Amino acid sequence: MGRRLKFDMPGPDWRRELGDFRETPREAFFGTPSGCLLVVEVGFGRGEFLVQQAQAHPDHVFLGIEVSWKRCLKLARRLARTEIANVRLLADPAEEVLGDGLREGEVETFWVNFPDPWPKARHARRRFVRPDTIARVARCLRPAGLLHAATDDPDYATQIHEVLAGEASLKNVHATAWVDEVPGRMPTAYELEWRAEGRRMHYFSYRRREASA
Repeated sequence: MGRRLKFDMPGPDWRRELGDFRETPREAFFGTPSGCLLVVEVGFGRGEFLVQQAQAHPDHVFLGIEVSWKRCLKLARRLARTEIANVRLLADPAEEVLGDGLREGEVETFWVNFPDPWPKARHARRRFVRPDTIARVARCLRPAGLLHAATDDPDYATQIHEVLAGEASLKNVHATAWVDEVPGRMPTAYELEWRAEGRRMHYFSYRRREASA
């Protein structure tokens, strides 16, 4: 029998509604002075990567997007036990947040860590990395802003490479399509499990061009 889901919030609840994100001035939404750099993680899963990044960069504000409300609740409860205050969470599809939530040129960095590969052919259209979603990501990046992506799925890696390379406003940071290691990168819990199984990792980094090509 699985553990019973706990709903009590032992401190501040950093979950927010997408409508609030659309309508609230950023300084009020994040509770920070203007000018703080915005970092977005799409699909934060267990949340350990987002928490580590927020702790390491207190001068940034972080938006975690996760379609699973249970995962969002669990991370909110974890954050409530800490003094971390520069994170806000949205339990919404990332496509909706990209569509009319995030503004053009306001994101310094996007992280897309190991999105669901949807390995069955009939489900491939559900993958997050597609030309339309990446075009939205690129639009939301500030000039010279970064998009980092990672996958352990070889087939998805090929698709990610093709989609990112095909977006004219993005430029590959690496000399190769992807790299197998990123020195200093904090691994996610799933990443550690997959590495122990011998899976190959694929890491991508793309920068928004100063002017669209």
